[in-house]
Amino acid sequence: MTTLDTNAPEATGANKLYFAAWRWHFYAGLFAIPFLSILAITGMSMLWIAWIDGRDGEHTPVIAQETTMAVSVQAEAAVAAVPDGTLKTYVAPRSADVAALFRVDADGDAIMVAVDPYTAQVIETFPRRSGWYDFFDNIHSDLMLGVTGDRLLETAASLALVLIATGLYMWWPRGGAWRRAFVPTVSAGRNLWKSLHGVVGIWVSLFLVFFLISGLSWAGIWGEKMVQAWSQFPAEKWDNVPLSDDIHASMNHDRREVPWALEQTPLPASGSDAGQPGVNTSPAVDNIDALARKIGFDGRYQLAVPTSDTAVWTINRDSMNTDSTDPMSDRTVHVDQFTGNILADVRYADYSWFGKAMAVGIALHMGTLGLWSVLANTAVCLSVLFLCASSVVLWWKRRPAGSGRLAAPPFPREMPLWQGAALVGLAVSMAFPMAGLALLSVLALDMLILTRLPRLRRALT
Repeated sequence: MTTLDTNAPEATGANKLYFAAWRWHFYAGLFAIPFLSILAITGMSMLWIAWIDGRDGEHTPVIAQETTMAVSVQAEAAVAAVPDGTLKTYVAPRSADVAALFRVDADGDAIMVAVDPYTAQVIETFPRRSGWYDFFDNIHSDLMLGVTGDRLLETAASLALVLIATGLYMWWPRGGAWRRAFVPTVSAGRNLWKSLHGVVGIWVSLFLVFFLISGLSWAGIWGEKMVQAWSQFPAEKWDNVPLSDDIHASMNHDRREVPWALEQTPLPASGSDAGQPGVNTSPAVDNIDALARKIGFDGRYQLAVPTSDTAVWTINRDSMNTDSTDPMSDRTVHVDQFTGNILADVRYADYSWFGKAMAVGIALHMGTLGLWSVLANTAVCLSVLFLCASSVVLWWKRRPAGSGRLAAPPFPREMPLWQGAALVGLAVSMAFPMAGLALLSVLALDMLILTRLPRLRRALT
């Protein structure tokens, strides 16, 4: 039986490292490219839907008038519009010409009710998180596959970091050829595609690393189990107020809405004399709204209503939820539902350094800092799509015609400094477990299966 030699010809040490990097680049891209394309398309869709149409009715227009109705009157109208509904959240209008929003839950469903703040008339009701933004967000988050989708995307994002590292190694200018690395070389055929792929890749690499790391911070393994676990906000800063058995993440609904740095931190509990003076009279929704305005919550903010004996009123402004365009103005205030005392007032300055980085990083990642961030993120998404498409074109032009093979780049016969490569692989595996799992799976496939099935090995090499 004839077997295929997939090794590269004898070459110098530098050439062998190049071939090894190229092979890693190829196989990492083979897995990551479909997912990176999906992330870029859905991310770009979310950017423009949020900018043009908003999320959950936040751009619902009204005619501005001189005076508004009390929030309690608006809330009564919202609850009346949903049979057997329970008020959960009030979202204050961003400006004078948009509706107030109320989340009302009924039979396990969350319904959004848009109310004219000047007349307390219900404008429309609709299921929460049911628009096109949320359709693309569900794909972007977990491919609509739950935990399985989350793990697939985390693996792809982790391997994309391998793609960037190997791509930069191969394209980095050698011998002073800096212009060729940063400016496309006009030529014909595959050389033009290679130049465009390399130049776009080197320009976008830093931005892509940022997007991958900030996205991975939401992932189920690297984000929740490794990074967020040691970056959470310390509950000791609550100044010895009583704590609930629930954590802030319990306030999420279908999608993460609580500030990243607070998710794993216990919620304060109502029912004590703890805290600082807040509301002097009965802590009803109108008084809590007045308190929010008094302590500096201008424009849009969100007010979560207590739904149990130990729950608190939560006043929140978070750029991740498009409450503002400044992540450094993020703020969360908890108020005792019985005494009206302020139990906790957490600001951006109180976060850990990683929590601060995430607050800014999420806003940049989601493009919620204004039109400039929407345009900048769109440019990155288009660049990623070009890199994915051009990599397929490069492979198509390089593959042997009619061979029926995957045509992976050849591996050098004698790999120099293989210990260093092994250490790099180990470091990647420890830093990003899903990437390590993928690399180990490929190694197991190669050693345990492909070596015993030469026809399959020929097709995949």
